[in-house]
Amino acid sequence: MANLVEATSQQDFESLLSKAGKCLTVVHFQAAWAPQCAQMNEVMAELAKEYTHTTFIKLEAEVVPEVSEKFEITSVPTFLFFKAGEKVERLDGAHAPELTKKVQKLSESAGGQGGPKGGAPEEDLNERLKRLINSAPCMLFMKGSPQEPRCGFSRQIVQLLKDHSIKFSSFDILSDEEVRQGLKLFSNWPTFPQFYTNGELLGGLDILKELAESGELQNTCPKTVTLEHRLKLVINQSPVMLFMKGNKEAAKCGFSRQILEIMNSTGVDYDTFDILQDEEIRQGLKTYSNWPTYPQLYVKGELIGGLDIVKELKESGDLTAVLRGES
Repeated sequence: MANLVEATSQQDFESLLSKAGKCLTVVHFQAAWAPQCAQMNEVMAELAKEYTHTTFIKLEAEVVPEVSEKFEITSVPTFLFFKAGEKVERLDGAHAPELTKKVQKLSESAGGQGGPKGGAPEEDLNERLKRLINSAPCMLFMKGSPQEPRCGFSRQIVQLLKDHSIKFSSFDILSDEEVRQGLKLFSNWPTFPQFYTNGELLGGLDILKELAESGELQNTCPKTVTLEHRLKLVINQSPVMLFMKGNKEAAKCGFSRQILEIMNSTGVDYDTFDILQDEEIRQGLKTYSNWPTYPQLYVKGELIGGLDIVKELKESGDLTAVLRGES
């Protein structure tokens, strides 16, 4: 990209600053040994695509000490913002959202010349982004899918989440350019992957790595619920639970229809679960309860049996007492 360049000397730096004129110039004082600088260079590369009239300069702080000393650079990464050769703003540290915000603000104040291509996203796009971000407790915007990641960073973050048993949904940004570009502005985070929890941006790969190393990731994100735990939760959802094909209003097999008629005749409240809507529950419950057919009736978390058992209990007059947990 013509607007993303590297200055290797004081002369290079001054020449690039002069060529930029009144347009915004962003200078990244970096060091090859600092991984956070490499991360921020990726952010700059994305910003350079969006802000085509802004010049982005990478400068090795230790290689060009005269420039670093002049502007009192004491740590990396540090960003300086220039207009007409004069420093107008400074940012210390690897803060991608803050860098994006400053570039956006200073570009707009340059008379609109440095703004992003295509202008701001429409309001209805923001609503769509909100819906996508909040479509799951943990949401990953990535290149590709968890099964087939299409970049190294996406592959790493998927593996990290799996290693820590984090349950998440994902969205392939390569499938929707409007979402891809809109999300950068919406969240002030110009790179992907992006990971959200409960509708809030947590960060990208490096942030998640830091959280994993500090042990905070598992406290931030809900862990995957095991199938056994999930089965227990569903079985105990109500004192009387009937697992069937269909539901109370519409049974989808003859056995389920018959057991509904018997259950309704007792006057005891019960809930149903439609096994046709969840294959994992349907198969898992067979093994969990060692009962291979449906319907299955549970009272206070314990298996009573299927249609034949329920018929026998009704004929013996014990069904109502069993449903009420009295025997």
